[in-house]
Amino acid sequence: MTTATAPFPISRRGLLAGSAAGFAMMTAPGLIRPAHAQAETIRVGFPVPLTGPFSAEAKDQVRAAELAVRQFNDAGGLNGRKAELLVRDDTLKPAVAAQVTLELIEKERVHFLVGSLGASVQLAINEVAKARGVLFNSISQSDAINEAKDFSRFTFHEGLTPHVTTGAVARHVFKPGQKVAFLTADYAFGHEAVRGFRRAGEKAGIVVLDDVRHPFGTADFSAYTEKIATLKPDVLCVCNFGKDQLNAIQALSDEGLKETFRIVVPVLLYNQCVAGGPDLYEGVVGGCNYHWTLEETLPSARAFNDAYRAANGGAVPSDYGAYGYGGVRTVLEAVKRAGSTDTDKVIAEMERLRYDFYKGPQHFRACDHQSVQSVLVVSARKKAAMRNPQDIFEILATDQPDEANLRTCSELGLST
Repeated sequence: MTTATAPFPISRRGLLAGSAAGFAMMTAPGLIRPAHAQAETIRVGFPVPLTGPFSAEAKDQVRAAELAVRQFNDAGGLNGRKAELLVRDDTLKPAVAAQVTLELIEKERVHFLVGSLGASVQLAINEVAKARGVLFNSISQSDAINEAKDFSRFTFHEGLTPHVTTGAVARHVFKPGQKVAFLTADYAFGHEAVRGFRRAGEKAGIVVLDDVRHPFGTADFSAYTEKIATLKPDVLCVCNFGKDQLNAIQALSDEGLKETFRIVVPVLLYNQCVAGGPDLYEGVVGGCNYHWTLEETLPSARAFNDAYRAANGGAVPSDYGAYGYGGVRTVLEAVKRAGSTDTDKVIAEMERLRYDFYKGPQHFRACDHQSVQSVLVVSARKKAAMRNPQDIFEILATDQPDEANLRTCSELGLST
């Protein structure tokens, strides 16, 4: 997910300027980052939207993050120092996210922050974290968090970006001359997804028909599906997330439109496919950071899945759950390599990290701390082709980790 306009009318910088007296303290001259005694528990703050339309994904992020903490502790922690995860509900609201982040730093004295599942929320957390000098590893999609206006040396991004996921999907789906329409959630994730599809579509030679926008949290899509039907696209890009994605695809199916054009999404969500069922999502194509069937070829995925199954009654981790695991595990691995919770030392180890914790090789790009990783292009399976109820996706293609697929450092306003 990504920054906000429609569902989140509060200015990100405005809320930091005026929400509470503590916010003024964050940017006071001579600010000193909180010191932590080496004997303390290593505290990782984890703000995510446990309530709201992204709660299914957020709850799986928590389960997987808890697994990463448990594995760190079971392996002895940092010379006996154990870690703990401090989970907070940011309710998918930037003002709430900023406030709970400030409380995690000021009251709970967390050493590090991992989390978020909404880009405006992500950016609000990042504002507070970088002002207080606390390392934040974001596990939500965003293009903006890598840009010069939001990035800082304390900012890391384990999540993919809409630019990368839409690029992978577009290269697999778009053909010259195809007529393409967009159904777009009118906030930053939707906008960034459309931008990514359009950029890749220009290279492929597509014809853009229209961009039909809907508010965040739309329940009734009938007015939008009616307009789309008149456009008669070859491909419809449904650029939204969470329950919006499920509701939109349900409406398209109910109106009999699902069979008249190809439906693609920037991020095809495991939990929403489970909720909607295989018949509803059959044939929908999208990008994905992780699918549990990677265990068939990757030992790291097998180890992750087995540990998650053991902790969660045989269930497999979702795509966004995997982000929670990777986001926390990378920070704790850097702590272990640094031999300390000192922020500067941990940042240096994060920057050097080359890791394969659950999906193959990853590393953080130097200029923007973006995790360079594989992107899966997946399609929802036919019910008859599912080997078990968890066998939701077929992997159609894989983009291997490649910095060339990211926006350039100069485009982000950063030096290489």
